[in-house]
Amino acid sequence: MNNARRKPYPFDKIDPKWQAIWDKRQLFHAPNPGEKNFDPAKPKFYILDMFPYPSGAGLHVGHPEGYTATDIVARHKRMRGFNVLHPMGWDAFGLPAEQYAIKSGQHPAVTTRENIAKFKAQLKRIGFSYDWQREINTTDPRYYKWTQWIFLQIYNSWFNPETNKAEPISTYRGKNPDGARLAYVAEVPVNWCPELGTVLANEEVVDGKSEIGGFPVVQRPMRQWMLRITAYAERLLNELDGLDWPQGIKLLQSNWIGRSEGAEIEFKIDNQQKIHVFTTRPDTLYGATYMVLAPEHSLVDLIVTEEQWPVVREYRERAARKSELERTDLAKEKTGVFTGGFAINPANNEKIQIWIADYVLLGYGTGAIMGVPAHDERDLEFARKFDLPIREVVQPPGDEDPIGFVGEGIAVNSPVIDGLPSREAIRTITAWLETRGLGKGAINYKLRDWLFSRQRYWGEPFPIVWEGGKHRALNENELPVVPPPLDDYKPTGTGEPPLAKAKDWIRFSDKALRETNTMPQWAGSCWYYLRFCDPQNAQRFVGEEAERYWMGGDKPGGVDLYVGGTEHAVLHLLYARFWHKVLFDLGYLSKSEPFQRLVNQGIILGEDGQKMSKSRGNIVNPDDVIDQYGADAFRCYEMFMGPLEQMKPWSMRGVEGVARFLARVWRLLMTENQAGEWKLSAKLKDVDQDGAQQKTTHATIKKVTQDIESLSFNTAISQMMIFVNSFINAETIPLWAMRTFLVLLNPFAPHLTSELWEKLNAKFQDNVGDITEQKWPGYDERFLVEDEIEMVIQVNGKVRDRIKMSILATEDEMKAAALANPKIRKLVAEKTIRKVVVIPKKLVNIAAS
Repeated sequence: MNNARRKPYPFDKIDPKWQAIWDKRQLFHAPNPGEKNFDPAKPKFYILDMFPYPSGAGLHVGHPEGYTATDIVARHKRMRGFNVLHPMGWDAFGLPAEQYAIKSGQHPAVTTRENIAKFKAQLKRIGFSYDWQREINTTDPRYYKWTQWIFLQIYNSWFNPETNKAEPISTYRGKNPDGARLAYVAEVPVNWCPELGTVLANEEVVDGKSEIGGFPVVQRPMRQWMLRITAYAERLLNELDGLDWPQGIKLLQSNWIGRSEGAEIEFKIDNQQKIHVFTTRPDTLYGATYMVLAPEHSLVDLIVTEEQWPVVREYRERAARKSELERTDLAKEKTGVFTGGFAINPANNEKIQIWIADYVLLGYGTGAIMGVPAHDERDLEFARKFDLPIREVVQPPGDEDPIGFVGEGIAVNSPVIDGLPSREAIRTITAWLETRGLGKGAINYKLRDWLFSRQRYWGEPFPIVWEGGKHRALNENELPVVPPPLDDYKPTGTGEPPLAKAKDWIRFSDKALRETNTMPQWAGSCWYYLRFCDPQNAQRFVGEEAERYWMGGDKPGGVDLYVGGTEHAVLHLLYARFWHKVLFDLGYLSKSEPFQRLVNQGIILGEDGQKMSKSRGNIVNPDDVIDQYGADAFRCYEMFMGPLEQMKPWSMRGVEGVARFLARVWRLLMTENQAGEWKLSAKLKDVDQDGAQQKTTHATIKKVTQDIESLSFNTAISQMMIFVNSFINAETIPLWAMRTFLVLLNPFAPHLTSELWEKLNAKFQDNVGDITEQKWPGYDERFLVEDEIEMVIQVNGKVRDRIKMSILATEDEMKAAALANPKIRKLVAEKTIRKVVVIPKKLVNIAAS
């Protein structure tokens, strides 16, 4: 017997057949306003997946989980009469392709092209209804031309605090426009990986090593392009409120932005320099007994004494070899070095020591802190280790030890505010500092400006040239700036980017040189959802009419549903929102937010309950599952495993169970003759449903409809299993019930349902058209009303039988039915019935002896 005959139904023939048909007919293409077949009467629904990085390994079964969910919603919304935008593309710049180029000599573009072809073939095998005419690739010059153009809009803008929005730099009236631009150059400490030859973002560093390759990472100052995202901190925080995002994700974003209110205080140094410190507890100023600067702080070189210079220099070198996560680890032992310098506490004019310590970071606040060891756990640990003074300035309520108390209490040992509660003490000391020019009330954010440079080849080149030590933008007609071909992609080893090797390319003119840094991988993913609205537009990054339509609606965000992993919960979403707001401020967009509703799918673990990885050998390839069980079984199992947002382990036995359900669907409508050919079942007839069948059908319509809307796909599939079981033994199977069911199942199992629908059309010829053209069925609550109840019959308190009764039955009718029941009559035949108790709509209990 061949393998095809052993399959429960011929999915190996059905799947490729329908995928070819969908491809040929372009059934899922969504025309833009003004284009052929666009229907302006339909509402729009923009549903978006976080587009993938096309790695060489291809998909594993965890990747398509979110894609399957969005595809079900997309197919459902089309049947509900929406114009659905459901695109797919590739976030294709990135370090892995460049690393492969270094090892193999193969150009990253070739590797990327091969990887995309593999990913696309895998996605098509699963039967996703993407509009492939809108496919984009961030490494395509037609795409990154506009990434570079958007960078220029940011570069040519500044944030006006009076209007609270970005404006053209031409409106800036200050003396130094370059110092106000939203894109600027600064020398900042960065995570430098010598082996990879590039700067790494904090999230790309794990335990002091690069996430890719595991190479050592050190901190070093470098000239970098920065984006002034901090100007938007307040808006990025406040405007989360109007978005339908999980509260956990909003909290992550809020914590990352890290808004805190307090005071900025000025500490004078012996040499008349000043150190500015931000604190949320200015009421503890009298308890500041020392100061700590970040090792990289520019003032360290000015205040360090000759005697202390050798230990300071050695400590700075050690700190440079640590990542920020290592430096701020609360569990690690505190280290530090005295600089030999002193500052003056402005509250009491006390001379206090200035130290450096790696737990203070230059990018947070001002890069300096006042040490208040009595009321800060970290400061207390540091002071005890180095024998620094500890002074109580907040008296806690009750008998709690004041040393180490970090809450609110009463100010003590603080002449200006003695006896005041903490809140009042904060207001009073802040006003006192302001009147003396020693400080002011301030709002601080943990959010730092976005380090936007990478020393890589495989990334978007900056549309910037340098002339006479100054940077300037290229004109729009000089875009795109395409990276030059190189024979050697290896890092230079000097900190210069690989593009520095292309000497002819760098020389823009006799006087100007090109910028050799490239943009980070985040750049292309910051605006891809806009390009999907109008991907073929050569004149504009997105057409105005297309943007207004697909990003329209009465809510702040344009994309109606955005689905992806929690690994992008902070940075991608924050960066995309920032770019979007700049473009909105400049008048290029109609909405202030990109994504209205956000859903994060859970991780799918291996069968061993561990995260899937090559090293564990627990990766499951979708192709293998589809070969064995078909695309629809793969899709349905991905959704049947459990709630979309939860983490869950893969199980091939689970796939087999779902495959059996689909086989029952097939056999419900089809029978196999002796020649092994499948024919429509003779039970299928164009007749009315009976009452029970009608009730099951309408209950299934209601449940599946509501579950798709709430993304509860696992319970929708459970209900459809109940439906199939209720019809499996029916002598006659009504055509209308089956057509309705196939429409409900279609978003989940599009191949199987399309095939069965085609066979129904061939036999019954009722001119209903293709299944993709069907309207989603509605349900009638009248058919869902319970007109019968199940009533328990007990004899002497023991359950003896159950009977169906009309919901309108009286107590006397219930009693009579119970006594007339054959089983009960037999049980009480030779006994005296002493009492019959009726609990309406529940039970009848017969007491007999």
